[in-house]
Amino acid sequence: MQSCENSVPSLPLILAGPVLRKCTASELTIWLATTAPLQGQFSLYLPGEAEPFYRAALSEASQLQIGQSAWIVQATFRGDFPVETPLEYQLQTQDGEVTALVPTLLYPQAQRLSLIIKRRADYVMHGSCRNPHHPSRDSLVAADEKVSALAIADRPALLMMSGDQIYADHVAGPTLDVIQQVIALLGLPNETFPDGPVTDTAALYEHPYNFYGRDKILPQYVDSGYGLSDDHPLMKWLPHRSRPVFSSRENENHLMGLSEFFAMYLLVWSPLLWQLTNRSRLQQGGFRWGGEVLAKKWQQHWQEEKTHIDAFVDGLPQVQRLMAHIPTYMIFDDHDVTDDWNLTVGWEKAAYGHPLARRIIGNGLLSYWLCQGWGNDPASFDDEFMALATTFFAEPTAAHQDRFIDALYRFEQWHYTIDTTPKMLVLDTRTRRWRSESKMNKPSGLMDWEALTELQQSLLREPAVIIVSAAPIFGVKFIETLQRVVSWLGQPLMVDAENWMAHPGSANTLLSIFTHTKTPTNFVILSGDVHYSFAYDIKLRFRRCSPNIFQITSSGLKNEFPRALLRFCDLMDRALYSPHSPLNWLTKRKRMKILKRDPDTPGKRRLVNYSAIGELRLDEEGKPSEIAILQSSGKRVCFPPIADN
Repeated sequence: MQSCENSVPSLPLILAGPVLRKCTASELTIWLATTAPLQGQFSLYLPGEAEPFYRAALSEASQLQIGQSAWIVQATFRGDFPVETPLEYQLQTQDGEVTALVPTLLYPQAQRLSLIIKRRADYVMHGSCRNPHHPSRDSLVAADEKVSALAIADRPALLMMSGDQIYADHVAGPTLDVIQQVIALLGLPNETFPDGPVTDTAALYEHPYNFYGRDKILPQYVDSGYGLSDDHPLMKWLPHRSRPVFSSRENENHLMGLSEFFAMYLLVWSPLLWQLTNRSRLQQGGFRWGGEVLAKKWQQHWQEEKTHIDAFVDGLPQVQRLMAHIPTYMIFDDHDVTDDWNLTVGWEKAAYGHPLARRIIGNGLLSYWLCQGWGNDPASFDDEFMALATTFFAEPTAAHQDRFIDALYRFEQWHYTIDTTPKMLVLDTRTRRWRSESKMNKPSGLMDWEALTELQQSLLREPAVIIVSAAPIFGVKFIETLQRVVSWLGQPLMVDAENWMAHPGSANTLLSIFTHTKTPTNFVILSGDVHYSFAYDIKLRFRRCSPNIFQITSSGLKNEFPRALLRFCDLMDRALYSPHSPLNWLTKRKRMKILKRDPDTPGKRRLVNYSAIGELRLDEEGKPSEIAILQSSGKRVCFPPIADN
């Protein structure tokens, strides 16, 4: 992989951010993307004070050059910071104050950016699944509108983004066009592909399949469809067929190069690069690549996508503002890398056994670390890890890239803890899976025995805890039954069969954690992934002193479930799996009684199908005092407590 050489026009210093990341009484972390190394000073103020009580040089921040005119800056400031106290901050850069460079960062009447460091997670916003070209509105815009009307002391303690912050496998044509304009604009590196139909990203951008055709050049593997290992005796006689490694049904524009992944992050968190590029090239008749012209079928599709992309871009100033004022934590799910990431042993064997597939998945994970994972807990990445990163970005050769990606695959600390009260445990449900030993195409458990054992140890002696799991731990039983049937037929990829109960080992181990007598009295589980919202209260059957377990799911931030199908699933779940239904005894959760909260909406639907961000308020004991979702329209839906519980 070698750097591109291009003439770069005058660019603004700030491309994205600042984003508040890990914020504690002793540590403040801020993430930015810039066009030059950042110089100047970070200052922290008490409201109304002219002089800061804390200063630090920006030059001391970690700064990685990603391209000719692209840098990632992550600054971690250490000190004794006031908690439960409104604070203001400013970044004085070589080009001026950040709020002068990006005036839309400020809330009305504010002179500086502001934050509050809370010890108690008494008010949390949470959500996942933000697809830029989905027809629904962006719920992060609604969140910003609400925060803008709150006093600093009344703001959420944090924003938890629990997966699918980008959709690397489902990219709109207009977005992919702008991504490639950004790559040229910033001088992002050209990347050599191993064992692929195109030699490098430069050739990809000129290829006839560059737009709406990448599914034809993505890796394939040979599969019998029977879930048997390659050395099984029957494999000699059974018919084989070619299958795509990347199983997304809409992967015509799947991201491949690291520069594409990186540019995507800049475009979903900031409006600035959209303003420097042209997303109307198709309408202006100037859209050509490698002598190719977009087919009429895709031209119409492009126009439909562009309508939704334009609305998405209009809301990005507010998204950028929100993330500059609320400590934001993140964890990956599959679409941050690719759909069905590590779903089965067979998928893993096919993906990691193909050099090009391994590189693409590695690029997704590398960009996740750079733009999301790094800021969750910077201390998790030791000097050896950072040396690999520094070496790769300083000299982005294919060998250095593969070495860094190999380290990312071996890394086992993507999960992390947020030291609030209650403590928040953010789970990695993607890279430490409990692989099936019976069939290649049987769904893996979302966490293996060792990871679950570590989870149990971290719960001991805690009176209350918040667990963040991308997929709901207690999901909709009827939908899980459908997934189980299709998985039994050997097609788990068809139904995205990723639920905690799909694998007996991980399911039973997880349920044992909840039934252990030394685990917390109050469990709150925050989830997303499924593109609808619901809330359950769970009790252990036949135990007088049962812990209080609350499954709270809010999804998606900008995505929704097919409406007719969800209505059917909701109806069937209510009919077949009421708390007293004998069918419950056929499930792995038979020792638990699940009570489903009714939202305060018309009708009898318990599954709310509307793009929204979750709002959770906790009392002093760590129990929910309010469970709600803020819909992207601004309407608020509450899930009141169950009267007889």
